[in-house]
Amino acid sequence: MLEEGVYAELDRRLAPVDAARAAAYPGERPGRQPVHTCYVPADAVVPGVAAVWGTAALGALDEHGLPDLGLDRALVEQVLPRVRAKLATEPVEDLRVDAEDGYRGTPEAEDGDVRAAAAALGADRRAGTAPPSFGIRAKSLEGATRRRGVRSLDLFLATLADATPGTLRAESPGEDRTPRAGSPGWATVTLPKVTDVEQVRAFLPVLDALEAAHGLPLDLELQIETPQAVLGRDGAVTAVRMVHAAGRRLTGLHHGTYDYTTALGIAAAHQAPDHPTADLAKQLVQVAVAGTGARPVDGSSNVLPVGSREQVHAAWRRHAGLVHRALERGLYQGWDLHPAQLVTRYTATYAFFRAALPAAGARLAVYLEGVDGGVLDEPATARALASVLLRGLDCGALDDAEVAAATGVDRGALDRLAERPAVGPRDGGTSAPPPTIPS
Repeated sequence: MLEEGVYAELDRRLAPVDAARAAAYPGERPGRQPVHTCYVPADAVVPGVAAVWGTAALGALDEHGLPDLGLDRALVEQVLPRVRAKLATEPVEDLRVDAEDGYRGTPEAEDGDVRAAAAALGADRRAGTAPPSFGIRAKSLEGATRRRGVRSLDLFLATLADATPGTLRAESPGEDRTPRAGSPGWATVTLPKVTDVEQVRAFLPVLDALEAAHGLPLDLELQIETPQAVLGRDGAVTAVRMVHAAGRRLTGLHHGTYDYTTALGIAAAHQAPDHPTADLAKQLVQVAVAGTGARPVDGSSNVLPVGSREQVHAAWRRHAGLVHRALERGLYQGWDLHPAQLVTRYTATYAFFRAALPAAGARLAVYLEGVDGGVLDEPATARALASVLLRGLDCGALDDAEVAAATGVDRGALDRLAERPAVGPRDGGTSAPPPTIPS
């Protein structure tokens, strides 16, 4: 038998490794991940903007009807009432005021536009109609736009703080915070076109200063839309260094489809989220964020559902296919740029999770009962099975009762199986309010 000293020496040598890994890879964030981020130009944000998007999406669905999306038709018919209910009750899960590429205002107008957008969001928060999470994308830290971008952040947050007195407050600016989901009370700042890890390091004190100045807690997203953000001069994956430089403030890495493919020389007609070059970048991002608490986020489709019925249907088919493809690859969040894209965002998302329910529920039930089944599952697989069901519950694709019937356990047990951390008071709950489904 080995002496105790052998075990003690092994523990002594590996304890620093254990601590470093736990600090760098704290695990999944608490709370739900939104299925999308809706980008709205700063000059187009009005009070009730989420409801405006939902009404426009329902109007497009009523006007054009849903075509064959290339998905399981029975599932599409099954989820359509849920989609309508979602569009009527919570059409936007995550909103980003866009003061960057989507914004077409002049530099002279930008001050007023970001202030007006913040005031509109503040009014929605007071009325209880704001999206569950929200924030702003300012301009990049490149020399030509650096000061303009930070100024817009300052003006936006100052106005938001004035518009929501007492409702948003940072406990400790720059705190070494526990990972959490973007949630009511935590505004997200999206930093685009990041090219170097030093930009991330330099931006963190700016966020600390903004928190201190305005009393608003801030999360950070980075947009991976330059080749330098993927692969650095030394051959290392820059995104990995950015993730660990940003630390626990970072909630996600968002892929910028069109800037990225343009930088690689891809012709405009072939730029899309499913281009092989985009897939490579997103796969590296998935590896970079795994276990850190940050999340990988897909980009957008610029084929908008506008124009004739044929054009709208073609855009919906394209969008639904891209959403389903991303979900299959473990990218559970993407961008939406137009209200009518919400139709296919939720249709494809709901169909995906409802398709997963029968097999995932049955396999989990067998696993929990400890009996032999047709598939040999282990704890890691059980974690994945529980996670997919929780995501379906979070967005409203699934109901607690039907998941409990399929698995034999309640949501709390699924949280434990998925190793989801406990949700704090600022996380605002883990799931969407159940929509009223028309009979």
